[in-house]
Amino acid sequence: MNEINNKNNHKKNDSVRKCIISGEVMEKDNLIRFILSPDNKIIPDFKNRLGGKGAWVEAKKSVLEEAIKKNAFSKAFKTKVDVDNTLLEMVINAYMKKGLDFISLAKKAGVLITGFEKVKDIIIKDKTLFLIEAKDSDGDGKSKMIKIARETPIFELYNTEELDKALNRTNTVHIAIKKSDMGNSVYKELKRIKIFINS
Repeated sequence: MNEINNKNNHKKNDSVRKCIISGEVMEKDNLIRFILSPDNKIIPDFKNRLGGKGAWVEAKKSVLEEAIKKNAFSKAFKTKVDVDNTLLEMVINAYMKKGLDFISLAKKAGVLITGFEKVKDIIIKDKTLFLIEAKDSDGDGKSKMIKIARETPIFELYNTEELDKALNRTNTVHIAIKKSDMGNSVYKELKRIKIFINS
């Protein structure tokens, strides 16, 4: 019985790590793992697959900025490390690209709807999990969509050009993601990005 409990505890503990800034233990999904390269540079490991010791930072922009400013990585790895001055930008770009990749997957899975009238229709039919609005859009269309959406979650992370490129189309302003397992995955990823960028 004790052996079973120990195995369960090990599994449970394997899903959490400690942030090197706050010292708080949290789920891996809420952290970013960094490793030390052979030439002593800090590299983000978003998929948690790279070998070697990892240093974990809460997935918030302000916390990563603090880790870089204080060079907390040197303390975590117990050696002098080289923190690239583009590390924060590298992480932001990687997050944003991953979000666009998920949006593209939603299109391929058939759970993504574009165009004002089509999005409006799917909202009315209560088949919408969440919306994506181009952050550079303005005017009546956006105001009307927000009113129609009511309590439906809305993400405004990308501009029209970025959404066009991800979906291989033009003038992408309004996007609805249908209720689905794929939709849940996209929602989770975009929420993670929003928390990182705004925290």
